[in-house]
Amino acid sequence: MTAKLSKFDLTGRRALITGSSRGIGFAIAEALAGAGAEIILNGRNTEALGDAASRLAEAGATVKAVAFDVTSAESVAEGIQYCESELGGIDILVNNAGVQIRGPLDSYDLADFELMMSTHVTATFNVSKTAAAGMIGRGRGRIINICSVLTNVSRPTAAPYGAAKAAIGNLTRGMAADWAKHGINANAIAPGYFKTELNTALMADADFNAWVETRTPMGRWGELEELGGAAIFLASDAASFVNGHILYVDGAFTAVV
Repeated sequence: MTAKLSKFDLTGRRALITGSSRGIGFAIAEALAGAGAEIILNGRNTEALGDAASRLAEAGATVKAVAFDVTSAESVAEGIQYCESELGGIDILVNNAGVQIRGPLDSYDLADFELMMSTHVTATFNVSKTAAAGMIGRGRGRIINICSVLTNVSRPTAAPYGAAKAAIGNLTRGMAADWAKHGINANAIAPGYFKTELNTALMADADFNAWVETRTPMGRWGELEELGGAAIFLASDAASFVNGHILYVDGAFTAVV
């Protein structure tokens, strides 16, 4: 490996990815594993986690699965403590866990709105703060938060999701402001419209599918593996002076009007 490419090597690093039994989280886990990182998968469904861990292990990854609920402070504390004491600590944290509940604002249920905030914003804050304690003690760490194109724009029936992702965007900047002095790089990836299980219904909607393909200058949905490079970059020494940044991986969706 050349000296330049070695900056992307994650051998010896341990990465915890929340909400990683499928979709974007699993794709990022695959990418980080491919760059040499040891992987800690997370979710609430132990069966799905086990299946995901088996798939990664079969592909040659060193992987563990740790089930905890990112919306529960007690569960987060127990999960992170286990990672630190039993698995050797967390070098890279990817806050990916999330939920989507669509609906017009005039009839949007308050309980659903609060769930959106707790699952995205509060969970990102609490998991990051808890994991950062170990990173601060070691003098280095990488935090990657998953945002969205809706961090920067909005669309009908998606305002609560966009509000949560916008909050995560600014929380990312705040993490950099407070924790950069401790050797922590906190950045975010903002995916555009990707082919995921959660988007299956949208892809099947001919009108929405046509809108995505027309609205995105590259003329298509993103493939999950296309998020891997951004995750590896932000997790690696190649991004040593990148901090508080939101990297849009969206086929130029947010670059045009």
